Amino acid sequence: MAKTAKRARTEKKTKPSAKAKKAVAASSPRERAATRVAASPAPHGRGKLERVRMPALSAKPARGESSAPAEEANEGKYVYCVIKSERPLSFGLLGIGPEPAEVHTVHYRDIAAIVSNTPIVVQDPTRDNVLAHQRVNETVMQHHTVIPMSFGTVFKTDDDIMELLRSAYDAFTDVLNKMQDKFEFGLKVLWDRDQIIREIEAEDEDIRRLKGEISTQKGSTYFARMQYGRLIDAALQARSERYVTEIFEALRNVSVASRSNKPIGDRMIMNAAFLVARTLEEAFDARVKDIGQRYDKLTFKYTGPWPPYNFVNIRLKLERAH
Repeated sequence: MAKTAKRARTEKKTKPSAKAKKAVAASSPRERAATRVAASPAPHGRGKLERVRMPALSAKPARGESSAPAEEANEGKYVYCVIKSERPLSFGLLGIGPEPAEVHTVHYRDIAAIVSNTPIVVQDPTRDNVLAHQRVNETVMQHHTVIPMSFGTVFKTDDDIMELLRSAYDAFTDVLNKMQDKFEFGLKVLWDRDQIIREIEAEDEDIRRLKGEISTQKGSTYFARMQYGRLIDAALQARSERYVTEIFEALRNVSVASRSNKPIGDRMIMNAAFLVARTLEEAFDARVKDIGQRYDKLTFKYTGPWPPYNFVNIRLKLERAH
């Protein structure tokens, strides 16, 4: 049976029609653009089909209505995501920082940014910071459709955030409608290259003959080695493409959209993201498990649900306010 890991919480892109054009202040001294969101690092799977939750904080989050904390002169506003909401919300002490900050909403009409107070500094992508950023998004997405923002998105004031929401209102609303009740799942597929090569050698007579010539070292083996290498590379490529095509096809009718990302390292042959409707989540789970049982020579790393990082593409023109 293939090794199948599920789900540590990671693309046809959705391109909204509007761009923000109004000047908005950010913490960086240079102009900054938020967001096409890159996927945050995900914890490794656990070797079987199961959900892997984010590490818990010692502080117990509270949820309910709340007003935003008072602003301080040296504080900015860290933005995690955008949701649909007309009423003030608080998600407890989950925010980024040495001491977890209260996470709350800043509103414009019927949309809201999920924020916490933070010093106006460049946030380093340390493990703790990345996990805090991801934890907030995952907490919010339990009850809301989210548009995730890039790690390290900081504004100076609530007014700057409201201006962002106002100027990009159509774009945010369009994407929120398209992403309603949809999650992202990641699927990475790996193989043991040496094992696959042994299988190819056993199946292909020409490759087996060339290997024999090389191993017996009868005369010059230069051309035999060159030909053997070309044949092995072509066979590996063909087999990898076949596996990937079959896996995408098997998941097509239980997902809304998919995106193939560049594999990482020599062992990975597939690095994909799938957009899945809430109503199809169980069916998607079952199909991944079935695929894992079918391809016993492959290892599957299955993660999710995530916010739709790979399927949101809002480009906002943010400039320093005068």
